[in-house]
Amino acid sequence: MKVGVDPALCEAHGECMAILPEVFDLDDDEVLQIRDGELAPAEEGPAERAVAACPMGALRLSR
Repeated sequence: MKVGVDPALCEAHGECMAILPEVFDLDDDEVLQIRDGELAPAEEGPAERAVAACPMGALRLSR
């Protein structure tokens, strides 16, 4: 499973970072950065919660 972001929708509220800081981070310009690669099995549940918690609906999961 992978997670992606629509940068046009992301307003950097940080809900995803609070849930899964190993995957989500803000760069110096406050643009959301996502670690590349497959999520570890233990990260899939938190990633689903992070996607659901995004107030802008900017995150998506793919297999």
